[in-house]
Amino acid sequence: MTKEKNKLSRRQVLKTGAGAAAVAASPLGAPLIWAQEIKDIELRHVGVSYSVVKAIGDQAAKDLGFKVTMQNLDTSASINRFITQPNTVDIADLEGWQAKLAVQRGVIQGIETKRVKEFDNFLPIFTKGEFEGASISREGISPYEALYMEGKDSTSLHDGVSDWMTNVPQVYNADSIGYRPDLVGHEVTEWKELIDPKFSGKAGILDVPAIGIMDAALCMESAGIVSYGNKGNMTREEIDMTIDKLIELKRAGHFRSTWTTFDQSVQLMAAGEVEIQSMWSPAVAAVRVKDIPCTYAAVNKKDGKEGYRGWCNGMGLMKHLEGKKLEAAYEYINWYMSGWQGAFVSRYGYYSPVPSTAKKHMSAAEYAYWYEGKPAPEPITDPYGVPMEPAGTVRDGGSFIDRVTNISCWNTLMDEAAYMNKRWNDFKVA
Repeated sequence: MTKEKNKLSRRQVLKTGAGAAAVAASPLGAPLIWAQEIKDIELRHVGVSYSVVKAIGDQAAKDLGFKVTMQNLDTSASINRFITQPNTVDIADLEGWQAKLAVQRGVIQGIETKRVKEFDNFLPIFTKGEFEGASISREGISPYEALYMEGKDSTSLHDGVSDWMTNVPQVYNADSIGYRPDLVGHEVTEWKELIDPKFSGKAGILDVPAIGIMDAALCMESAGIVSYGNKGNMTREEIDMTIDKLIELKRAGHFRSTWTTFDQSVQLMAAGEVEIQSMWSPAVAAVRVKDIPCTYAAVNKKDGKEGYRGWCNGMGLMKHLEGKKLEAAYEYINWYMSGWQGAFVSRYGYYSPVPSTAKKHMSAAEYAYWYEGKPAPEPITDPYGVPMEPAGTVRDGGSFIDRVTNISCWNTLMDEAAYMNKRWNDFKVA
């Protein structure tokens, strides 16, 4: 092979499919990938619809030269698939608590940090558990706490920084309450509004137990009904107090509905069936696209209460990946961090763990609106070019820094998860 050919990047070889060109074995002992075989590779990326998006997979396949299949399942079905049918998945889309469980069950392999090209540019929220000089909340399972493992085949998380990751963070946000300002009539800045009697019969709550109970806890804490040691890891007594109050509210007719999918939450709000509910940021945007007013509450921390519920999804490598397919998986991860995907998810209200690369694929107006909290210099569109916001609009909750530094707790897997799920079912059937 000529010296010039040796300079070819692995991505260039993958993309061009040049006949006899091959990627040289790395110092890590990675196997050779013959370019003519790349077209036969298929990566199966499985996870929730807001994170595993067909348009992203299509663009990755176009740029990398191999097939990427995106398959959507809800949160519970996803983790069940990863645990019980691990060989049917290549890339597992994992939240922090799912990463913890997947490591314990031994179904994923460690991701070597030095093979992730943008690792040093990741925000320290993920790599160090801090941001803007302050520690990030550890209530629940923060992305940092679920990021590291001791080695490639470890079955437990590592406390502190290591050379191996459970997953590569790829999309995250700070969630709160969505409401119809035209129907509510005032600004909402506190979680307790969701359980205020004035919204009896007009409120909704998320029916995914591990997440719904966190929203409920934020409401109870805000209203002074329950005082938690750690909302992200409740005691049985705290679970009972929370669920008993939810049951009381449900029996009194407070909840017009519970919801489990993005589309359900949009339909409930757009139709005016609910005026206020726990909600996801893109769902609020989807209501506004219909020319129906909808606002995402800025629930900033105050007096030890309030704050957003944070979450983060990342990509895990299933244990069975090896050889050229493992090499392709690393190429896929590095493509994700290179900016196109980060810009795409930013356009519906989520964030990239590497804003510096996402910014390169966004207009100055988009970055100013989504990340800097500035009035939009021009109309803002969603990832598919559909108009979302007129010029002059400021994002609900303000800048990225304002939102992320006000995260109160993270999605979690509690020690008493089995008991919590049992009690949540009591709420559902009440």
